[in-house]
Amino acid sequence: MKQQLLKNKLVIIGVILGAIGGFAYWYFVGCANGTCMITSKPLNSSIYGAVMGGLFFSIFEQKKKVTKNN
Repeated sequence: MKQQLLKNKLVIIGVILGAIGGFAYWYFVGCANGTCMITSKPLNSSIYGAVMGGLFFSIFEQKKKVTKNN
């Protein structure tokens, strides 16, 4: 379990930062009349931000090259 967390630490950081960013967007910008699907509730905005943050930070993961030795 610990090894899996260390392996995906960049994505986990992205999820946390994205959730904070989504909540901040709801708090400061939000949706005045409640008709916006994502920004009308803080939970929706935080989840959307967490998903986007995780996807964005996963771009920067370095993949190990697999070589075949004959």
